[in-house]
Amino acid sequence: MRKVLVPTDFSDNAFNALKYACQIFKYEKSEFFIVHAYADEVYRQNPFEERRVMNELKETICENSEKQLKQLKRDITNHSPNPKHTYKFISVFGILEDAINDLVNQENIDVVVMGTRGKTNDRKITFGSNTLQVLKHVHCPVLAVPVNYTHQQLKNILFPTNYMVPYKRRELKLLGNITGSFRSNVHVLYIDPIENLSLRQEDNQEFLKSCLQNPKLVFVTSQEQDKATAINKYIVHKTIDMLVMVNSRHSYIEDMLCQSTIDQLGLHLGIPFLVMQNLTR
Repeated sequence: MRKVLVPTDFSDNAFNALKYACQIFKYEKSEFFIVHAYADEVYRQNPFEERRVMNELKETICENSEKQLKQLKRDITNHSPNPKHTYKFISVFGILEDAINDLVNQENIDVVVMGTRGKTNDRKITFGSNTLQVLKHVHCPVLAVPVNYTHQQLKNILFPTNYMVPYKRRELKLLGNITGSFRSNVHVLYIDPIENLSLRQEDNQEFLKSCLQNPKLVFVTSQEQDKATAINKYIVHKTIDMLVMVNSRHSYIEDMLCQSTIDQLGLHLGIPFLVMQNLTR
């Protein structure tokens, strides 16, 4: 069974991400964990408030959270009455990335799906601060869904890689299952002025082929100097429906998970972004 965690702040962006998750996994038996972490809502009111007042505020916000989760349950079951899907709704006093990591470990979550921005919806940035922290620090794949993105068939997926990091079989299996459901093409983009691969790179490429047998793999080399430019051009020219990258040392994304570089990358084009973590679980 697929286990999907969807954080929510009860914004339209968060609900849109939940709807997208239901569509992406519509062919799979899936359990969705919808979690609202509200510690920041309590602390931002007045960090120097008396403990008694703070506890009363915490109780009020908790009650409101549970009430909104009940409404969210009605909304998503009406929108997506899929018999393959079950839902669990969780309200927790905690920091978002900590709450997500706890649930990832406790429930053996396969993927986190969330909006690129939350309630603040600052159009000047690609990712909100919460999403950026989750992309950097959560120990499982994270799929970030752009604001107002509507589901499309996943015909073309872009997977930029330098073949320098050994991939994790579990995470490649997730990508293979998603792409297999939609019979997608996965464009594996190698960005380097030198086209020849080392023995390590060749071995990692062969492992990639062995794990991704469902989709059609298209291997491409770009000699662009700037990685963000190469990725952005490919997204536009090949009508890419999803960008997939691995978060690891010595990978393309290592220096991209900062706000300025992500904005240069141009994810405002409006495609989902799947970040796979190079971690053993």
